[in-house]
Amino acid sequence: MIKTLLVFSIVFFTLFLLSFSLHSYFIENHHIILPYSLKKIYIFHLVFSLLICSNFLIFSTVDKVFEQLGFIYLGTILLKLTLFSAIFYKSIFTEAGLSFYARLSLFIPMIIFLLTEALFVAKILKKNQ
Repeated sequence: MIKTLLVFSIVFFTLFLLSFSLHSYFIENHHIILPYSLKKIYIFHLVFSLLICSNFLIFSTVDKVFEQLGFIYLGTILLKLTLFSAIFYKSIFTEAGLSFYARLSLFIPMIIFLLTEALFVAKILKKNQ
């Protein structure tokens, strides 16, 4: 289990470093000004995705909980979106109108980390069936 947690951590941190660096490089090269901190958004997704995958790995060992992990995952996605909206409310919803690149820059980290997180959760669920 510790080896798997280490793999999750390495993958998510590498994903964070690569995607954030490339995204920042693109934003700076095109002289796009974002009304929010791109780094904070990436860190939020990194921490939350790592937390979800770690908890799912731990809870997959409990037989009573394992049967409900799929439904719990749907709830965690909803919780993630709700917390994201609450934390970044001011920079997202109070702006008069976000530009196309600003809106796209919000979704890119979410999609990257959500797909990776879903892949890990699917592996956990498949492995223990």
